[in-house]
Amino acid sequence: MLAMKQTSLGLPLSTKRTRKREFLDSMDRVVPWHDLVALIEPFAPESGRRGQQPFAVETLLRIHFMQQWFNLSDPAMEEALHDVPVFRDFAGLSNWGDALPSDSSILRFRRLLEQHKLADQILARVNELLTGQGLMLKAGTVVDATLIAAPSSTKNKDGKRDPEMHQSKKGNQWHFGMKAHIGVDADSGLVHTVRGTAGNVNDVVEGNGLLHGQEKFAFGDAGYQGVNKRPDARAHVRWHVAMRPGLRRALEPRPTRWMH
Repeated sequence: MLAMKQTSLGLPLSTKRTRKREFLDSMDRVVPWHDLVALIEPFAPESGRRGQQPFAVETLLRIHFMQQWFNLSDPAMEEALHDVPVFRDFAGLSNWGDALPSDSSILRFRRLLEQHKLADQILARVNELLTGQGLMLKAGTVVDATLIAAPSSTKNKDGKRDPEMHQSKKGNQWHFGMKAHIGVDADSGLVHTVRGTAGNVNDVVEGNGLLHGQEKFAFGDAGYQGVNKRPDARAHVRWHVAMRPGLRRALEPRPTRWMH
């Protein structure tokens, strides 16, 4: 089993126990890595196959968890592995000569979990452990959605765009791809629910589905206006949703014009 280790690059190492390192140290101890790896390995590609990165299942699983816990996209996770030593430590990639997974390797692993319906099982199991350790309090949830870009070109083998991807507009800019809808524990900031949809699905449609059911409060931006009136709304949850920007600007005091 992998274990967190101090980076050895011939450079001075920081001894400060940051909150991020304390959290990852706790996760290193409480997550049943052996059991989760055993769940995934029957579906993982055989090592050494052409085109496959030779990364251990546990390494990729640890990276997948860091993505969820710190709400990082695939490219952002790849950059973090290069920039943040504690992330490399947690993934077991601390040696100078260790290759680091690319964003495409991280994406392939996530798709493997989704394809075999493993992601929800794994996240639910770890969330139970976090709650038992008092690291996730579940009193409130913050919901959000982020756009994940996809190639819009049809210059590929099939000559088609990915049919699961769609256009969506954010502000005055159009995007092509999908959306990740995320539910985050309001106290700890830890992600507990992730749902993927086409990019043209409105945020409010997925809002209530991002709740785990035990929270009393939920928080969202203006894209979740009306979420409490939808058929899947939960009576015991009190929503706090931001005002729409146009209405907020209308309420802002205007500069006073002085008469001369």
